[in-house]
Amino acid sequence: MIEKNSKEQLATFAGGCFWCMVKPFDELPGIISVLSGYTGGHTEHPTYEEVGTETTGHLEAVQITYQEDIFPYQRLLDIYWQQINPVDDAGQFMDRGYSYRTAIFVHSEEQRGQAEASRQALQASRRFKGRIVTEILPAGPFYPAEEVHQHYYKTHPFDYKMYRKSSGRDDFAEKHWNTKEDLRRLRERLTDLQYEVTKNRGDEPPYQNEYWDNDREGIYVDVVDGTPLFSSRDKFDSRTGWPGFTKPIAEGLITKEADLRNGQVLTALSSRLSHSHLGHLFYDGPEAEKLHYRVKSASLRFIPREDLKRSGLERYLNLFD
Repeated sequence: MIEKNSKEQLATFAGGCFWCMVKPFDELPGIISVLSGYTGGHTEHPTYEEVGTETTGHLEAVQITYQEDIFPYQRLLDIYWQQINPVDDAGQFMDRGYSYRTAIFVHSEEQRGQAEASRQALQASRRFKGRIVTEILPAGPFYPAEEVHQHYYKTHPFDYKMYRKSSGRDDFAEKHWNTKEDLRRLRERLTDLQYEVTKNRGDEPPYQNEYWDNDREGIYVDVVDGTPLFSSRDKFDSRTGWPGFTKPIAEGLITKEADLRNGQVLTALSSRLSHSHLGHLFYDGPEAEKLHYRVKSASLRFIPREDLKRSGLERYLNLFD
């Protein structure tokens, strides 16, 4: 078993084409690096062409260096399962062959236990028809892929988007991870307004929402999955009737995309891990960068500073030193 050190650990996942397996993990808080490469085979220092012949025994994989206390292994597993078809043992999506099979390569017995429990839970959920065939294997030598394959989504953005779209990976994920049952359960947990805002980009009235004038110290988390998103230290009076922030706790937790509804050109904000709508980004903030994250109260849950420890968020207490 490989261990980086007590603070930085390794996680290794095979999920088909490694071009598509970097971005889901990259630039999240606690993620040090995401490296594309080859592992699980019987040859040393294989090339992309050699692995593609299906004679080396290697799988395309990504190896993640991460900080467990900031981004736990369980959350990595949650992301991983949503990237793959775990009942396909002959490849992934349009990429066929042994080198495109799925596997979790574990670096410790603790990781093995979490991975096995996660796989069992996924099987029991009946989210997929058939048996989960993703193997859980001991991690061995990992050989980094050629430079052209590293962070392909950044270096070849157009090719990456075209390839990913044509692969069917995103359509598969939407079908299996945004089901009617998922939405029903979410409706049971949220108020009508919270559901309308987070899932349908609904509106909430200014000055008549929970946090527009909240001045207590604490953390604002995603109301859907509890991800810490904003700190009270970065909150300001935007004079709009909605909470305003100059920045998120970590940029990697926020997704920005064009919003062309209602004849306006706006930048919509979403929580990256839950895909929940948060609000919009404007450029009239009080800091030098002029950033103004206008966020709807219904998309957030506030945890006061004095409750952070009991909520398992004590690592954020240093924001208030």
